[in-house]
Amino acid sequence: MAGILAWFWNERFWLPHNVTWADLKNTEEATFPQAEDLYLAFPLAFCMLMVRLIFERFVAKPCAIALNIQANGPQIAQPNAILEKVFTAITKHPDEKRLEGLSKQLDWDVRSIQRWFRQRRNQEKPSTLKRFCESMWKFSYGLYIFTYGIRFLKKTPWLWNTRHCWYNYPYQPLTPDLHYYYILELSFYWSLMFSQFTDIKRKDFGVMFLHHLVAILLITFSYVNNMARVGTLILCLHDSADALLEAAKMANYAKFQKICDLLFVMFAMVFITTRLGIFPLWVLNTTLFESWEIVGPYPSWWVFNLLLLVIQGLNCFWSYLIVKIACKAISKGKVSKDDRSDIESSSDEEDSEPPGKNPHTATTTNGTSGTNGYLLTGACAIDD
Repeated sequence: MAGILAWFWNERFWLPHNVTWADLKNTEEATFPQAEDLYLAFPLAFCMLMVRLIFERFVAKPCAIALNIQANGPQIAQPNAILEKVFTAITKHPDEKRLEGLSKQLDWDVRSIQRWFRQRRNQEKPSTLKRFCESMWKFSYGLYIFTYGIRFLKKTPWLWNTRHCWYNYPYQPLTPDLHYYYILELSFYWSLMFSQFTDIKRKDFGVMFLHHLVAILLITFSYVNNMARVGTLILCLHDSADALLEAAKMANYAKFQKICDLLFVMFAMVFITTRLGIFPLWVLNTTLFESWEIVGPYPSWWVFNLLLLVIQGLNCFWSYLIVKIACKAISKGKVSKDDRSDIESSSDEEDSEPPGKNPHTATTTNGTSGTNGYLLTGACAIDD
């Protein structure tokens, strides 16, 4: 184990040339980031999850109820032991052959069986109340951390001149405010990693998992090798649009459509400006070129910048979705469905029709597709 740790913490990888870990030990004159500081993020992440549970139950839920947001979920499927057994033990999406077999076994028409499976799948999806509470928690945290970041950074020289991120690097003292900012952000992303498996599942689960993982690696790497100054710029920049997104979602769930549309436009403008404009031209410029000029490259420098390029790739992906949603809304002149929602489409007429035994029902039912309960704007299609 000692050999593995010595290999992992190799100074030639983590630090610039002619710099050792001994040079960055804490002294009476200065405090520097220490790798063991990051262990604090795990108990804090657990505490954050507990605070979230309390917040959602005693703050967000009463607010949702005051806005007439009910806990009603999708329509409950009619109890059926045979179909339930197929759903739980075999498949949630039966193919045509299995549907025909079930139709003969139950003496139901295929359309009714398809509807039952759709309702049963939707039955496991979260209610609007749960969605509102989740968004309100993320909104509250996003607003707080962005406000804190702005108040902290406006007092620092590297906000106004990014070359200060690299002057006298890595011998840059760690201040209590910077330490608090970093540990709180890391704790939040760890809490998201834990809660992502119990939160509302969306189609971009893999992309969001990658985003959280890269964010944790970036925060950890930049803290260990004391790139914390430029790290604060990255964190604050990426926090800038989060509160607007969650506010737009909350307005949508509360059916304040005009407010939702306005907030989404504001979110889209801030997101695209910061992620496709300021981030590459300001942050990537200093991490790639100014740091090369002042400090010079070394192994962890390459890893750090590679992770930043992955983040930029995700920024381009989400910006594409935002533009796509905006173009669709403009062209159709109406609200678009949540591109990430797992609530499946079905017409109101179809869902209200009880399962029947008439094999000709499918030919008399209107087949027009609508939306099952959740008409969501583009604000719900992106979640950073």
